[in-house]
Amino acid sequence: MIPSRQLAERSRVVSSRRTSCGRRPAARDGRRSAALTFIDAYGLVALVADEPAAAEVEELLRAGGSRVVAVNLAEAIDLCGRTRGFALDEVRRALEPLILSDALTVVVSDEQEAWFAAELRGKHYHRRSRPISMADSLLLAHVLSSERAVATADPDVAAVARSEGSAVIALPDRSGKRP
Repeated sequence: MIPSRQLAERSRVVSSRRTSCGRRPAARDGRRSAALTFIDAYGLVALVADEPAAAEVEELLRAGGSRVVAVNLAEAIDLCGRTRGFALDEVRRALEPLILSDALTVVVSDEQEAWFAAELRGKHYHRRSRPISMADSLLLAHVLSSERAVATADPDVAAVARSEGSAVIALPDRSGKRP
C-alpha cells in the first residue's frame, strides 16, 4: 500500500501531464494504446495500490480519452477498501482529481447498454470457464458499442472482448501475468 501523500501526488502528476492529442504512448510491451480506452476496475485498483499495472494505467490516463463505467468505478473503490485496506478518503484523493481534470471520464450506462450487457453475459457466461460478472458485461457493452479498446488484467474480460472483435490492452495482474 502506498502512503496517501504519494497517492495524491500520483493523481496530480497524471492529471497535469498529458501527451499531445495526436500522439499515443507505447505500452510497456510495445503496443500502442487506443485513443479512447475503457479502463476496468482492476486498472484503477492497480493505480491506487501501486501494483504492476500502475505505470501503464498512468500512461493511458496521460494519453487522454480514458473512460471508466460508473459500476466499474464503484467496484474499484470497493476493492481498494475491502481487499487492499485503503480508507475511502484515500481512494477519493487518488481518483477524484483524475475525474475532475478530465483525465478519466465516468460513463453511465443506459437502457441500450443494459440490454447489450445482458446479451453478452448470456452468450459468454459460464460459471466455471468464463465467470464474467454483470459489471464486466456492462464494461464490455460500452467497449463494443463504442468500438474502443479495453484495458484489463482480467482474462475473462479480455477473452470476451477479443472474441467480439475488440482491441485489448493487456495489463499485468498482481503477479505480473497478462491476459
